[in-house]
Amino acid sequence: MAAKSVLRLQGVHRAYQEGDHTLEILKGADFELKSGEMVALVAPSGAGKSTLLHLAGLLERPDSGEVFVADVPCGTMTDGDRTARRRNDIGFVYQFHHLLPEFSALENVMIPQMIRGLARPEAAERARQLLDYLRIGPRAEHRPAELSGGEQQRVAIARAVANAPLILLADEPTGNLDPDTSGYVFDALAALARQSGLAALVATHNHALAERMDRVVTLADGQIVPFTA
Repeated sequence: MAAKSVLRLQGVHRAYQEGDHTLEILKGADFELKSGEMVALVAPSGAGKSTLLHLAGLLERPDSGEVFVADVPCGTMTDGDRTARRRNDIGFVYQFHHLLPEFSALENVMIPQMIRGLARPEAAERARQLLDYLRIGPRAEHRPAELSGGEQQRVAIARAVANAPLILLADEPTGNLDPDTSGYVFDALAALARQSGLAALVATHNHALAERMDRVVTLADGQIVPFTA
């Protein structure tokens, strides 16, 4: 069975006004991400990686064109509907973990599930399963400050996928980690994607990690194109 399209950008334009100058980031860009696929986004700083992730994650609206999540057009959705779609179908991981410091690792993974309406016991059970899967279960009761950088990022990944999203958007998820820890965190993320059918778009400057993904794309003249070294 062919993998399903979970994210599609069709003819997307996005520009920003800087004084008298218009900075065009995307110029009719097209892109598709399928279930279970891991795609690396490699581009220089300032090329528009964050803009692309914000559009894909429904944090920004394109100036024109359309963003589809699970074949549903999101451009004309209300802000409330976009928030609901983002909460249910999209997970985010950033370079810095952004964990809530006053809560344990377990509680950080429980919170998005409880916001969605899951009862506390069920949220705790799924949180423990995810932390165990990412091999950080023994650290579940520790607060973020008591965890290593790699452990913090694995908790952040668990939190991002706690509601079983279709799509994971990651912005330099291993950028603050040493090479060995980066590889370990990537392995955990890749295993999770393969096991669950999660689709991932990962912005990274780490070419070694990018080459381990299903394909690599970049931004060139406002288009999303295959990356060639």
